[in-house]
Amino acid sequence: MSLSSLYLAWAEDLPPRLNGVRKRRGLSLAMDDGVILKTDHYAPDTPGLHPTILMRLPYGRRGFGGIAEAYAERGFHVVIQACRGTEKSGGDFDPFANERADGLATLNWIKQQDWFDGRIGLTGPSYLGYAQWAISDALPPTAAMATKVTTADFRPVVFPSGAFHLNLWLSWLQVIEGLRNNPLATAARMFSGDIERRTDKAAAALPLIEADKVAVRHKVAFWRYWFDHAIGNDTFWIELDHRHRLTEKTPPVHFISGWYDFMLDPLLADYQKLVSLGHKPYLTIGTWFHVAEELQRDNLRETLIWMRACLMGDSSDLRQRPVRIHISGLDEWHEFDAYPPGPSHPSNWHVSGEGKLSQSGQRATGMDRYHYDPADPTPNLGGAIFAFTGAGAVDNAPLEARPDVLTYTSGVLTRALTIIGQCTVTLEARARVPHADFFVRLNDVDPNGISRNICDGFIRITPDTPLLSNGCWRLTIPLHATAHSFRAGHRLRLLIASGAHPRYARNLGTDEPINTATTMVDNTIEVVRSSLSITLPGYDLD
Repeated sequence: MSLSSLYLAWAEDLPPRLNGVRKRRGLSLAMDDGVILKTDHYAPDTPGLHPTILMRLPYGRRGFGGIAEAYAERGFHVVIQACRGTEKSGGDFDPFANERADGLATLNWIKQQDWFDGRIGLTGPSYLGYAQWAISDALPPTAAMATKVTTADFRPVVFPSGAFHLNLWLSWLQVIEGLRNNPLATAARMFSGDIERRTDKAAAALPLIEADKVAVRHKVAFWRYWFDHAIGNDTFWIELDHRHRLTEKTPPVHFISGWYDFMLDPLLADYQKLVSLGHKPYLTIGTWFHVAEELQRDNLRETLIWMRACLMGDSSDLRQRPVRIHISGLDEWHEFDAYPPGPSHPSNWHVSGEGKLSQSGQRATGMDRYHYDPADPTPNLGGAIFAFTGAGAVDNAPLEARPDVLTYTSGVLTRALTIIGQCTVTLEARARVPHADFFVRLNDVDPNGISRNICDGFIRITPDTPLLSNGCWRLTIPLHATAHSFRAGHRLRLLIASGAHPRYARNLGTDEPINTATTMVDNTIEVVRSSLSITLPGYDLD
């Protein structure tokens, strides 16, 4: 037992260890093209048959060693492998491109080992989850998956609503390069906020293709390759999209995510697809962001219970209802048979006066106007971002005070309003330049006046976006899924802006390619008050 596995057992309230562990580190597995991937094997030191857990990752094996040991101490063989081109594995790291072939080769190696008994589980967050989907159709009959903050389809993650997810890729670039070259210093940068500071600095670079040199002080091959090949290229994504592997034969899956994870909606789409195919997947969603500690330590307890149920036939600790979600505002966990938990009771809110949001009364007339300047882009603040500091729900006062942000606030609620699912904002707007972004956010304003973000949505407008006869765009913008209760005494606030930089690469106002664009054109945005409304999916929890 190591200190890390001991800590994990305490933090996750794991059941007692069943055995000691034998470790074989630095195994050299040859892929089909001869490239060597470094692999660790953690084995129970007791005789008999034991199922296997596989984790393939680009973040270095050592960081997941405690997790592997914790599983192995409870009766599992565990195989951890550094993906191609990461840590000490050979080859070049090309994100997503090699996980199918290398995963299949690794799976074949496992099947040939005398300790493999035919039962296997795949687990891990983020990129590790994508690596699961890449081989999900090649698993033996007794298999299970635990996919966390991930999806089988990364295209909408990279290019949400037509924009570029700049914060994610500049921050992730630093993590991948840093863990490969200087893991201890990179870990310190994560805790100090230096990753975010460097991301902000790099995001200001133009053209964006040069931002890698600001972020990590040298050119990065995959960053530049993606700019040249991934944007607007359907062919590029065909081999990287694993949604077609979600079928009637997909093994049992436990989806785990957070309401402030930027991959939540694609993960829920994967969940819904399996439900439509007749599966009964489990779903757990906390009020977490992508790198929340609970998620990065693999939700060990939930995963162990899941693997024991699916691979060992021990369902004694498996919850009866498959859906478990945390409802912020109430700070309560609730369990349901499905997600969403049945039909909602929608409530509609509209602008009833200057800066006012209401469920009743006449709609306000006139326009609200603001000026967007890409040289001073509207910043992102909190939310569903890839960040070690500053993600999730935060005080939005600095954002709401900006002149390029509109806000509309309701009166004080006399009774609680609980929402589960996706809110939708509808509006009509026009702009002086036909290149514009719309970022909309729903906030909870407490009795002290502190406004915290609950969920948000984004859309990018181009000259091809259809216009109404009045010269406006009519837009319907879904906000990312959430579960939250606005308590009595609180107020709703709707925020509208034309950017959230560097979460989304700022709209420069031109048709220049995103990788080489340097020209910036400012814009004037007008929103039709009478058109603006937000629909909330309300639920009664009694």
